[in-house]
Amino acid sequence: MQPSNSGDVRYDDPWYDALASGWGASADAGVPPARREKVAVAAADVYLEVQRSEAFQEVRSRYRRFVLPAVALFFAWYVAYVVTATTVPEWMARPVAGAVNVGMLAGLGQFLTTFLLTWAYVRHARLRRDRAALELRWDAQELARGRGGAT
Repeated sequence: MQPSNSGDVRYDDPWYDALASGWGASADAGVPPARREKVAVAAADVYLEVQRSEAFQEVRSRYRRFVLPAVALFFAWYVAYVVTATTVPEWMARPVAGAVNVGMLAGLGQFLTTFLLTWAYVRHARLRRDRAALELRWDAQELARGRGGAT
C-alpha cells in the first residue's frame, strides 16, 4: 500500500505504479524480502490465471479484430501515397483548384485518416473493451486480495 499526500487514502491496486509517484523511490522499501517474494509469487499466479481466463481472451480477441485490419488498411493507404508521390509525381502535381493539387489533398487526407482512425479506435475501445477490461481488473484485484497479493 502506498501512502498518499492526504494521509488517509490507501491504494490497494496491484497495478499502482509507485515509481511514477515516488520519483525513483523503491516500491519495496520497508518490505522484508520474504514477504516481497510471497507477494510476487501470489501476484504472478493471479496474472496467469487472469491471462488464461475466457474473459481476458475475449478482450484480446476484440482488440486484435479491430487493430490488425485497421493497421493494415492505414499502412496500405500510406504506402500508396508514398509510392504514388515518388513514381507518378506529375499526377500528384495536377492542379485541383488554384494552387491546390492532388498531392496536397492526398497529404491532407493522410492527416484526416489519422484522426479518423484515432476516433474509431477510441470509440471501439469504449464500446467493446473498456467495460470488460475493467471487470477483469476488479476480478484480478479480488483474486490478489484473496491470495495475499495486495494488503
